[in-house]
Amino acid sequence: MAHTPHTGDSEQALSTLDAAARAHAEDLAAWLAVSTSPYHAVANAAARLEKAGFRRLLETDAWDGAAAEAGGRYVIRGGALIAWWVPEGAGPATPFRIVGAHTDSPNLRVKPLPDTGRAGWKQVAVEIYGGTLLNTWLDRDLGLSGRLVLRDGTPVNVLVDRPLLRVPQLAIHLDRQVNDGLKLDRQQHLMPIWGLGRPVEGELIAFVAGEAGVAADEVAGWDLMVHSVEPPAFLGRDRELLAAPRLDNLLSVHAGTTALVNATTTGGAGEDGPVIPVLAAFDHEENGSQADTGAEGPLLGGVLDRMIAARGGSPEDRARAFAGSVCLSSDTGHAVHPNYPERHDPDHRPVAGGGPILKVNVNQRYATDGVGRAVFADACERAGVPWQSFVSSNAMPCGTTIGPITAARHGIATVDIGVAILSMHSARELCGTADPYLLTRALEAFVSAPGPAGGVR
Repeated sequence: MAHTPHTGDSEQALSTLDAAARAHAEDLAAWLAVSTSPYHAVANAAARLEKAGFRRLLETDAWDGAAAEAGGRYVIRGGALIAWWVPEGAGPATPFRIVGAHTDSPNLRVKPLPDTGRAGWKQVAVEIYGGTLLNTWLDRDLGLSGRLVLRDGTPVNVLVDRPLLRVPQLAIHLDRQVNDGLKLDRQQHLMPIWGLGRPVEGELIAFVAGEAGVAADEVAGWDLMVHSVEPPAFLGRDRELLAAPRLDNLLSVHAGTTALVNATTTGGAGEDGPVIPVLAAFDHEENGSQADTGAEGPLLGGVLDRMIAARGGSPEDRARAFAGSVCLSSDTGHAVHPNYPERHDPDHRPVAGGGPILKVNVNQRYATDGVGRAVFADACERAGVPWQSFVSSNAMPCGTTIGPITAARHGIATVDIGVAILSMHSARELCGTADPYLLTRALEAFVSAPGPAGGVR
């Protein structure tokens, strides 16, 4: 299907969802509800991969045998996951078709000394992670999730998925001008309440340890964060909208996982021979990707190098494989906001329900170029999926993604794409119900039977 240049007219949006799109959206909603932290998202992705026949490799083990064999493998490091499927006939110079995404979302994260409070209230000291919309965490029932790390280094995931904390807003009677402009102090106004009385040192971690079924004195560290316990919901007369937390960017992790699993049965070989489908789900995109689990770290490159070496590859084979590889960096983008249309480019107006978006920025905040456009258009056409173009207004600074980082670090042709949403970086975001399915279809086509090669540039 050719590019659909949406103008925002309602008749151009997909108004009727088929059973497959609805089923996919319901599966995504269930996934989001239990993937409350990067560690849970990775664990849930790994469970689906295991069910499809993938097997985990440890970075500390030798890979010579297992990584060279045909089949699925994956690596977990903290809140990041790299997974791949080696088809029959793959050689040391076989190129990769990579779907890139990230597992983290902006939120509030627990500090090293969490027990605090005043005026008869017990509170939890939190630090702001990423560029979250602060006001969306006010007066919302919050749970707690993440991981505890035991004294022997063992990580233990924990999920308290019930109302536990709340960040109360000041009553309008005590701030009569609040509706003229809310201003929140990041240190003073965002600490959640979780009980009455004086704070007791060690109380929060002892409670969380009990929830995880471990002894409090065995806990040596933690990576804990808050989440809204309100479940995802379908909105609208025809349920054509999905409201949910962490659409940015677990929507893409879910789509990439689904596409990779389906690639094990639908292909993995193009006209020029086999390709190796890869899912790279990084952590820490929302705070710059500078981490050993982030896109700017060595994880992806190290895994790809070891895969090539396990098949007897040389530096020449690596160079050839990378030159022929392509990465689709999938992250959410901005749908045109009906209440703020002036904030968008007047000629590029993605709408919810209109299919995935191609992100373009000539200053390389997105990595897409003309060749990348051809790769994405080809995948969408083979999948029968409409797509849209996104460009920021010249008067508005443009965000960025893992795309430029991946392209620069590895020398792999990279294309930035995603799904258009509203309320980005809110505790609860909004997308078209059909769009996650359409994105997944495009990703399946990309990894299963690729078209234009990355090396022709």
